[in-house]
Amino acid sequence: MARIPYAELDSEQARPLVERIVEERGSVLHLYQMLLHSPPIAEGWLNYLTAVRQKASLPGAIRELVIVRVAQLNGAQYEADQHIPIALKEGVSQAQIDELGNWQASSRFSEAEKRVLALTDEMTRNVRVDKSLMESLARDFNRQELVELVATVAAYNMVSRFLEAFGIHSDDAR
Repeated sequence: MARIPYAELDSEQARPLVERIVEERGSVLHLYQMLLHSPPIAEGWLNYLTAVRQKASLPGAIRELVIVRVAQLNGAQYEADQHIPIALKEGVSQAQIDELGNWQASSRFSEAEKRVLALTDEMTRNVRVDKSLMESLARDFNRQELVELVATVAAYNMVSRFLEAFGIHSDDAR
């Protein structure tokens, strides 16, 4: 159960953003129900994550591997619950999801995917990234994709930290 009640979605201040979220996402997930306590923050968040998830050129399977791995590392089950189905639709296999916790020893990931997961682990656990890893990723991705990759890891660390600070879970009642 969330640590504070979710925002009222029918308030005059929240209503325009609620309509936009429903139009873009289909519904107002718990994450946005909490963010809507501050409509300016919710709007900025929506703009940023829409860019990361829907406007970036990074392949969807890579993006979702990153998101699910960040959720796993941070113990953010809500984030994983939301993104595993998306990852599967984007072409990540169930076997890859199942072996994500031990990706280093798995044969189900390409070498490029393993470098992406190494980046995800380093950014999430240590913040700093080894120069040689970034150099090898620059051989796998163009500059735009590399920026989008790092921004995705950073963005979803932000998401999981917000979710966990407020104790947001998939089975919360509205």
